[in-house]
Amino acid sequence: MNKIVKRLLIGIACVAVVLVGGFYAMFHNELATLQSMKKVDDYALYTIEYKGDYGFDDFLATGASTDAELIQFVSTKLLKGIPVEFSIPNLGCSTFNAATPDGAKIFGRNFDLTYSPALFVKTQPDNGYASFSTVNLGFLGYNEEKLPDGLLSSIITLAAPYAPLDGINEKGLAIGVLLIPTEATNQQTDKIDITTTTAVRMVLDKAATVDEAVALLKQYDMHSSANSSYHFQIADANGKSVVVEYVDNEISVVEMDGNWQAATNFLLTPGDYDFGKGQDRYATLEKTLTENKGILSEAEGMNLLKAVSQPLHLNDDNEMTGTQWSIIYNQSELSATISIGMKYDTPYTYNLNK
Repeated sequence: MNKIVKRLLIGIACVAVVLVGGFYAMFHNELATLQSMKKVDDYALYTIEYKGDYGFDDFLATGASTDAELIQFVSTKLLKGIPVEFSIPNLGCSTFNAATPDGAKIFGRNFDLTYSPALFVKTQPDNGYASFSTVNLGFLGYNEEKLPDGLLSSIITLAAPYAPLDGINEKGLAIGVLLIPTEATNQQTDKIDITTTTAVRMVLDKAATVDEAVALLKQYDMHSSANSSYHFQIADANGKSVVVEYVDNEISVVEMDGNWQAATNFLLTPGDYDFGKGQDRYATLEKTLTENKGILSEAEGMNLLKAVSQPLHLNDDNEMTGTQWSIIYNQSELSATISIGMKYDTPYTYNLNK
């Protein structure tokens, strides 16, 4: 009887080892990714380094024309069938590019919305450029009562590579997406479909310059998320910038006039398109950048973001909204300095090379 029990226990142990080994082999990159997460600010700001590949080349081969299709792909590819929420509500933001007195290129971005816990993501895909990007965890279903503070509660953050709102890659290319309150973009040709945040991911992963980014976007049919419309400011380490917009489902590329460019929440394409909001913020950006001839230190760039930040106030839906994060990307040094929750005296700085 003792021999039988012993053999049974050995058998159970062997099966357990095989199961654990199989589980680790299947999920070791995911576990390593989740274990890399750190909470650096209680507002909150988290950082994470995505380990391994996240299948973006597979996505680009098939694409998605709706948020539901994107969710299905991410759930199957990254989350092993675990359902994920994905939504982008109305957001108001500001972006600009400039140069520092020593010639470095910088890209500034305010993200304005209701409470938005932020996830700062580092990715290095197998077939693409390493990058930093910022994700609003609220778009993935998190809120003040539900934050990714444990292994199980953080699983949904594995979808983060597919939800970037701004970022910089190892070539110094920076991008930010901003809302335009007009009809949703829904291009219908024979090209592969792409959505708002996956367009940001594609640019970060695949483009080294503004020209490459624009060429990539022209290869896909854009379908904007959340039944809204958006435009993108894209700037590279050479100092070139464009704002890519979609007017009547046609792509429009607004070139930089001078040595700086800015965007808020109205179209910049020439014509009767200047409806929307953010003209006051744009005027402040324009005045400051013009007076300084597009030359700002990183600290001055952050001060400019502070000047166009949105203090907490009730929006049209009676929700408390304001600037959730301000970020200066140094495109020459490949660094990012983030002020979360308008706490401009306590920024956090990260370098893509470290």
